[in-house]
Amino acid sequence: MRWVNRRIGRGNSILLGALPIALLVLLYLVAAASRHADNPNDKILPMPGAMAEAMSALLFQPDQLSGQLLFWADTFASLQRLGIGLGISTLSALLVGLVLGVLPPVRATFSPLVTGIAVIPPIALLPILFIAFGLGETAKVALIVIGIAPFMIRDLAAHVAALPKEQIIKAQTLGASSWQLMLRVALPQAMPRQIQAVRLSLGPAWVFLISAEAIASDIGLGYRIFLVRRYLSMDIILPYVAWIALLAVVIDFLLVWSSRRMFRWAHGASH
Repeated sequence: MRWVNRRIGRGNSILLGALPIALLVLLYLVAAASRHADNPNDKILPMPGAMAEAMSALLFQPDQLSGQLLFWADTFASLQRLGIGLGISTLSALLVGLVLGVLPPVRATFSPLVTGIAVIPPIALLPILFIAFGLGETAKVALIVIGIAPFMIRDLAAHVAALPKEQIIKAQTLGASSWQLMLRVALPQAMPRQIQAVRLSLGPAWVFLISAEAIASDIGLGYRIFLVRRYLSMDIILPYVAWIALLAVVIDFLLVWSSRRMFRWAHGASH
């Protein structure tokens, strides 16, 4: 059977997906063991035991100044900022995207503005955000929103504008107003696309969050990574990076699961 015609079962899919990760871990262990054989004090590729020892203090020992378990405090702070940023971006995309997609005059008026904002590198706006909003939480959340909301808006507006004209005509024939078209025709079909847009925006959202935390923060995953880098503490940096990756994978899985549970029709008969 040709590979293009093969169908992978769920169990085999998990196994195949885990294989590259296992190979990367094995490659790292071999490289780390080789470096430590030449230099037992090597800090670039720490061994798993050294990482476990360094992380245990952050995981289980309260900080002497704040009294917090730093690892969990960092995680909660970063997830809170990420959640607020994603929530505001999602609501903005739904509202603006539906209006742009359904109403051609509004689309013609504001699409160039949305496009212009979308192509500006968000990191370049970070100093402006810090000046405008200060060094608190608002600037960090604003960077996430500015970084991902325009992409979501453009994607959702294009998806709504591409809906079959027959649906729009039939709804108008039945007496639907513009708002009813948005809420009862466009919105249900836009929701699966919006969840997909959130999934695609997770990576950039993490980038903007880590960037903001690295520059102006006193707690957070990005802050901790950039704090310990001056000591070459790879035994903390690598577990933190792996933890961020794991959190992103879990969030992505929850989004896929939610989409398939709520919008089965959008995923085909196999789901």
